[in-house]
Amino acid sequence: MEPEEGEDRTPLLKEPQPDTVPACCSARYNLALLACFGFFLLYALRVNLSVALVDMVEPDTSSAKNVTSNVCPEHSSTTNVPRNTTGEKYSWDADTQGWILGSFFYGYIITQIPGGYLASRIGGKLLLGFGIFGTSVFTLLTPLAANLGVGYLIAVRALEGLGEGVTFPAMHSMWSSWAPPLERSKLLSISYAGAQLGTVVSLPLSGLICYYMNWVYVFYIFGALGILWWFFWMLLVSDTPETHKSISHAEREYILSSLKDQLSTQKSVPWRPMLGSLPLWAIVVAHFSYNWTFYTLLTLLPTYMKEILRFDAQENGFLSALPYFGCWLCIILSGQIADYLREKQNFSTVCVRKCFTLIGMIGPAVFLVAAGFIGCNYALAVAFVTISTTLGGFCTSGYSINHLDIAPSYAGILLGITNSFATIPGMVGPVIAKNLTHNNTVGEWQMVFYIAASINLFGAIFFALFASGEVQDWAVSGYHLH
Repeated sequence: MEPEEGEDRTPLLKEPQPDTVPACCSARYNLALLACFGFFLLYALRVNLSVALVDMVEPDTSSAKNVTSNVCPEHSSTTNVPRNTTGEKYSWDADTQGWILGSFFYGYIITQIPGGYLASRIGGKLLLGFGIFGTSVFTLLTPLAANLGVGYLIAVRALEGLGEGVTFPAMHSMWSSWAPPLERSKLLSISYAGAQLGTVVSLPLSGLICYYMNWVYVFYIFGALGILWWFFWMLLVSDTPETHKSISHAEREYILSSLKDQLSTQKSVPWRPMLGSLPLWAIVVAHFSYNWTFYTLLTLLPTYMKEILRFDAQENGFLSALPYFGCWLCIILSGQIADYLREKQNFSTVCVRKCFTLIGMIGPAVFLVAAGFIGCNYALAVAFVTISTTLGGFCTSGYSINHLDIAPSYAGILLGITNSFATIPGMVGPVIAKNLTHNNTVGEWQMVFYIAASINLFGAIFFALFASGEVQDWAVSGYHLH
């Protein structure tokens, strides 16, 4: 029998309830926690260059003429703090810095779709594990590459991107076998919240390392931690509940029975109907739009804090991290709320996804624009940027999990597709922002914030119009037989 038009087909309330299978110490929550640490390190390895770059570049004395008239007065609470100056300095101009910051994404975009496809073939465990392992190795090589020349540094960052490119599709692919529909928001928000936590910890920690030691140790410390994590991941994780060594029988049965109507046994990927699916393009547009703001702030917030608000390196690291701490809290809480609304309040999946995406994209747009108009009010500037990034956390339980709603069997491939488009802002956003802020005036930064907010607004409206919460026809077994 065909379902009613607009009816939510995700089988939520028919399946065994999770109350009989405790979350504490369960295999699925252990996977979420270990994945959380993995994404923690992944983002630490990704953003540490944003802080270290401030210390790697020789101060540009020629731009000092702009400081007095257009930028806020020096704002520093620290005086005569011990400062390490042994790190090598490089004479890279603003455009070169933009290319260095963007180079990571040139590798990252290449492995998105292959990562999703490979994960569906060989499983996500090896792909995710070696993705982070490879990124860690290239992070350790970063100081050497910087010494050899800017071309080498760009190449190493692009290679790091290649390694990280497979990680999100691989994780989505693993969750298609591990996450019961009623616990999707919770489990995915725990694992992906690690990314925000990695930003929270690595930004101030990188600032402190640069301040008291030397910028090279930023790369050595995080690179070594990534390799350590890899050993635990390879030892403790399995691709599916069936192959897990220590999972309880009750938990295995609970997961498998909750997913039995949602997964496809087809070997071939239905590329044509998949790429023609409007709900998929709704996710693509939302993902692209959200990432424009996210990546622009991620790579350039330390620069904004230093050049406009005039915070020193130590304060810069802590204040740049504050927005991501808010975002981390928001991701965890919104994941719990989203599943509560679906399970206990009988909200439809599509309603929850659309509402959370609207909050997570329109909220940040409003506060980001506001941040450009408060002049040198340091407290308000930090507060507005923090609120903007925090509200973005709602998107994890919005469009970000929607891949698993519309096609659980192909979630890794879908994320590869949407993340390919969503990587373009990481490549062009910092370059455009650096080009718009040559003189580092407040007006120039307002333009950067305006562009990001407009793109966010468009993405939110598009998703609200065209998203779906149902498993699509092409994503279930037997589709080709009709």
